[in-house]
Amino acid sequence: MKHLRLAILAVPLFIATAAAAQNQVATLRNNAPLAEEGEATQIPGIVNTDIRQVRNYPDQPPLIPHKTDNYQVDLNSNKCLTCHSRTAVEVSQAPMISVTHFMNREGQTLGAVSPRRYFCNQCHVVQTNARPLVENEFVDIDRVIDYVNAQQSGAD
Repeated sequence: MKHLRLAILAVPLFIATAAAAQNQVATLRNNAPLAEEGEATQIPGIVNTDIRQVRNYPDQPPLIPHKTDNYQVDLNSNKCLTCHSRTAVEVSQAPMISVTHFMNREGQTLGAVSPRRYFCNQCHVVQTNARPLVENEFVDIDRVIDYVNAQQSGAD
């Protein structure tokens, strides 16, 4: 009997929560009703400037600042290495891949790119000019340090 009363009291609360959440959830449907097919959003353009992007956090894989359409990266070929390999950077002026990509799981340095680091697009992605789906309130660590230093110097 006690459980039945609790269930009866919980149902209106559940319905109200679901109704409120339905109005606040960000979706890719652009407010189109479920029964209708909404207008497709434009495919975002790739940033093709060849200018290195600032990393947002330590150990973030660098973004690719150019198009990679039709790049072949498989067991037989890796198009990325034609510019970013140790021997190609002098001619291409592209940044060399990190020395960590030449290390195996035990930390031993290899003469060639480690097989576990060979497939570049596992971690590295091209940058697009897409609008964020959700507002981002990320604060870079440098701004946090500046804020803390300013607060400490103001307290003196």
